[in-house]
Amino acid sequence: MFSFHEKFAEATKAHFEAQLALLNTLTAKTFEGVEKVIELNLNAAKASMGESGDATKQLLSAKDPQEFLSISAAQAKPRAEKAVAYGRHLAGIASGAQAEYTRAAEAQVAETSRRINALIEEVSKSAPAGSENAISILKSVISNANAGYEQLTKNAKQAVATLEANLNNASEQVAKAAAPKSKK
Repeated sequence: MFSFHEKFAEATKAHFEAQLALLNTLTAKTFEGVEKVIELNLNAAKASMGESGDATKQLLSAKDPQEFLSISAAQAKPRAEKAVAYGRHLAGIASGAQAEYTRAAEAQVAETSRRINALIEEVSKSAPAGSENAISILKSVISNANAGYEQLTKNAKQAVATLEANLNNASEQVAKAAAPKSKK
């Protein structure tokens, strides 16, 4: 009996240590993602400030309304392309962070499952006669929990893929809308 309690305590301690390691990993990945977003926003703001000044100078140099409209139309496409590029870069950062989260969580779940299964096997070796059903039920519960996690992970990956597809579609629509229309 002492052996079981000792093994259970070791397993519990290892589980908490693994959870803490996972939390630290996810926190570090979150900060990396936030740093990338901040850097992207700073670069976009710097570029936008310089370009806005240049665009304003061009617009103010227009000699008549027709030239003003022509300059405005010429500036629309590069702005739209930059907005699309910004959106794609931002989506790439989010997608990369999600992939890192998924990898870390999958590794944690696999290790935890391995340890739990090893503990169950160890307990089942020294379990009293007649407890086979209880151990079988416990194994089934663990198996169902793992299957549920795998389905959740699959759904999260599909959601991210759908989000990326929607962002790409929206980017294409913005680019098409900003493209100058040919006169017929």
